[in-house]
Amino acid sequence: MRTETASATEGAAAPPPAGWEEARSRVYAVGLAAALPAVERPLADVDGYTLAEPLTTRTDLPAFPTSSVDGWAVRGTGPWRVVGRVLAGGTPAPLTEDGTTVEIATGAMVPSGTSAVLRVEESTRTADGSVDGVPRGTPEWRDPGEEAAAGEELLPAGTPVDPAVIGLAASCGHDTLRVRRQPRAALLVFGDELLTAGPPAAGRVRDALGPTVPSWLRRYGCQIRPADVVGPVADTLPDHVAALRTALAHADLVCTTGGTMHGPVDHLHPALAELGADYVVNTVAVRPGFPMLLARVVGDDGRVRFVAGLPGNPQSAVVALVSLVAPLLAGLAGRVAPVLPHVTLAEPVPGRGDHTHLALVRLDRAAGTARPVRHVGSAMLRGLSGADGFAVIRPGSTGAAGDRVPLVPLPLLPGERAW
Repeated sequence: MRTETASATEGAAAPPPAGWEEARSRVYAVGLAAALPAVERPLADVDGYTLAEPLTTRTDLPAFPTSSVDGWAVRGTGPWRVVGRVLAGGTPAPLTEDGTTVEIATGAMVPSGTSAVLRVEESTRTADGSVDGVPRGTPEWRDPGEEAAAGEELLPAGTPVDPAVIGLAASCGHDTLRVRRQPRAALLVFGDELLTAGPPAAGRVRDALGPTVPSWLRRYGCQIRPADVVGPVADTLPDHVAALRTALAHADLVCTTGGTMHGPVDHLHPALAELGADYVVNTVAVRPGFPMLLARVVGDDGRVRFVAGLPGNPQSAVVALVSLVAPLLAGLAGRVAPVLPHVTLAEPVPGRGDHTHLALVRLDRAAGTARPVRHVGSAMLRGLSGADGFAVIRPGSTGAAGDRVPLVPLPLLPGERAW
């Protein structure tokens, strides 16, 4: 890993920015190498987690022959004498005599000795109370193991857990699942110019990232409490170092906002150097969001923590989240590397020279197209509030109407599927 990283001290020499796709691959790899341990959790509490081991069945699925209709389980040829009734949840006695039947409900266990199930709507009753009719040629029940055999792997480790996965696990007989522990996150907001309440005034601006970033992190599956959001942290090196040390003591990932450049009050790089951090990525050739970074810190306990430096401009900070934090968290969760969907541009989108351009777009799902939105300056959030994601315009190119381009979706709530 040392071949991919540089110490924070070395990083102060401002190396060339990493390509956007290269940076994503790099941070995913270091996240996967530091994947979080597995924990056992009840089914009611695993939505949004990630399977730490394959999901297998504890029995055949279904475990016993199950009627797929309401009707009559019959033996031999009709008419059939009614000898009982079986409902879902019961264990029926076998049918031992030809010419006999039991009434059966959908989902009930089919008695042994049954030769066919006659649908109730296709049956008649004779004068003596017997049942008559012609069963269909195909069985009206589900055979054991029809969906899965006992011990069969249904989903691999690394699968995100959503309501469908939870239901499948329950049907297989599981009460708990082995999942990856969710990352614990913290946020440090840098900048003496920030206000935390009221409207901006007198040269000071309202902090938009302190309330925003935790919500994005939760949508990526992180645990972050109100007490984990600290700031504004005073613009001094000792205060930055102290805040980082405190946050890193309990968090797997510490996000910071602002201070990613080398201005007179940008203390993040010197603070990382004092903490002995290694850069995984130090600046990315992407617009907006260029001065983003990801650093790795190994604690005294040997556990790896990460610091994601997000730019202070709000839209740039979100670009850093989707560019670096998302693939890092996928790795920490043991998930497969994110694969981006593609969309068709409805309008032209300009390129940004030798940088990747992440352009905010709104999707027309009916038409399958993406249209750029307005108000997309690096410091603006108006365009972001009406967007569905970022269209990816690769370096040295532009996006023409009709082009198919990758899309970075904005994160949804845990368990939701966008594509």
